[in-house]
Amino acid sequence: MEDEQGRRPAPACCYRHPDRETGISCVRCDRPICPDCMIPASVGFQCPECVRGGSGKDGPGGGGAPGAVRPRTLAGGAVVADTRLVTKVLLGLNLVMFLAVLTSGDRLVEALSMVGYAYDPEISQWVGVAAGEWYRMLSSAFLHQEVWHIGFNMLALWWLGPQLEAALGRWRYLALYLLSALGGSALTYLVAAQNQGSLGASGAIYGLFGATAVLARRMNYDMRPILVLLAINLFITFRLPNISWEAHIGGLVTGVVIAYALVHAPRARRAAVQYGTLAAMLLVILVICAVRTAELLG
Repeated sequence: MEDEQGRRPAPACCYRHPDRETGISCVRCDRPICPDCMIPASVGFQCPECVRGGSGKDGPGGGGAPGAVRPRTLAGGAVVADTRLVTKVLLGLNLVMFLAVLTSGDRLVEALSMVGYAYDPEISQWVGVAAGEWYRMLSSAFLHQEVWHIGFNMLALWWLGPQLEAALGRWRYLALYLLSALGGSALTYLVAAQNQGSLGASGAIYGLFGATAVLARRMNYDMRPILVLLAINLFITFRLPNISWEAHIGGLVTGVVIAYALVHAPRARRAAVQYGTLAAMLLVILVICAVRTAELLG
C-alpha cells in the first residue's frame, strides 16, 4: 500500500532484532516480532516479554526465571489445556434443563421463563420480574421446549464458544455469556408486552456472535463468514413469527460492547477497563429493570 506521495511505508522490524523485517505483531502489545521471537498463543503469537509477564529482562542477552513465565490469552486470561470446559458445562446445563422441561410439562416453563408482569389465575397472584421474580432474567436463558430450538442454539454454542473461551479465558468468557443472556432479557423486559413469555439461550448466543465478530476484527481475520452467518440469523429473527427479536438484539449489543472492552483494553489498565465494563453493563441492565418495574407497578 502506498501513501499520498506514492511512497511505500517502511517495513516493520522486530523490536528485539531491528535488522529483521516482519509482518507479525504480538497479540498483546502489538509490537512487531520475527519468527525467532514468536511464541504461539491460543490466538496468534506473543512476544517473549509478554509471555514472561512484562519483566523486561528477556531482550537479547537477557533472561528471566522460568517460574516467571505466565502465558496469557489475548484478553489477559490464563492459558489452559482444555479450552472447551466452560462451553461443555454451559451446554450440559442447557441439556439438563431441556430434559427437565420434557419431564415436568409446562410447570417448569411457567416458573422460570421470562415474563415481565402477568396475573396467574391458577395461583391467584401476579408473577414475573416486576413481581420480584428477578431470577427469570437468567433462568429463562437455560430453557428450551422444542428440539430444533435447543439444537440450533447448542450447535452455535459449540461452534462459537471454544474459540472465544480460548481467546478470552474462562472467567471472561463466562461473564460474556451470562451478561449477554441478561442483556437479551433486559431488552425483552423493557420493550416486549408485559405478559409476553420468552425463553431460550438465543440472547447469549447472539452475544457470542457479536463477540466473534469483534475478535475477528481484532485479529484481522476474514470477517465475511461470521458476518454472513450473523446476517442470515438476523434475517430469520425479523422474518419468522414467534421469535423474540428483543432478546437477540439485546444479547448482540451486550456481546459486542463487552468483547470490544475485553480485547481492546490497554495493557497498562487492562483489569480496570475490563472489570469496569462488565460492572457498567450489569449496572445498565439493573437500571433498565428498575425503570421498567417502576413503570409497570406505578
